Amino acid sequence: MRFSAAVFLAVWPVLAAGSAGLDQARKLYQLTDYDASLKILEAIETKDGPVFELIGRNHYMQGDYKKATDILEKAVAAEPANSDYELWLGRAFGRRAETASPFTAPPHANKARQHFEKAVQLNPHNLEALSDLFEYYLEAPGFMGGGLDKAVGIAEQMASIDEAEGHWAQARLAERRKEFDTAEHHLQLAARMAPEQASRLIDLARFLAKQGR
Repeated sequence: MRFSAAVFLAVWPVLAAGSAGLDQARKLYQLTDYDASLKILEAIETKDGPVFELIGRNHYMQGDYKKATDILEKAVAAEPANSDYELWLGRAFGRRAETASPFTAPPHANKARQHFEKAVQLNPHNLEALSDLFEYYLEAPGFMGGGLDKAVGIAEQMASIDEAEGHWAQARLAERRKEFDTAEHHLQLAARMAPEQASRLIDLARFLAKQGR
């Protein structure tokens, strides 16, 4: 016990400094000062999952998606059961796919899908992960793992967790099927059920604008 206490007292200043640095880096990240956030994070001697994850997110926000995937892979390795880390790694690979050549895009897109699926597997109630996976299934062709039938299943899962999110997903499905009256109905329900979320009103406004209304 004495030895354990001595070790704890020896490492406590390092742990405390790392925790304070991470908190400050998070604040700077929220303020979109990604360079300053990265400087603090890089100075932390003992890097763990949360530090790697925030470094990766900073690089993601700066548009350096290659570096973001490299660092976020370290976060996932540090905490393999963390759904949010898998989600952000999937997002980074998704951006790499969007910005890659036609030859290198498919492998990145498949990795994005795999990490979204893993994020949902780790936490079936992670709405952000479900939403990103839904969008992937809806937009990606079948040979890359997409498909309307898969999107329908995820939409049902979203609805069981959050009814407003479920209506938003149903609206996206209806729009894809060119069932525009149904899509508008679901968007109106989503906006009504979540009046505090401006994004739902924006979704409805964008839809109506596309319809010339």
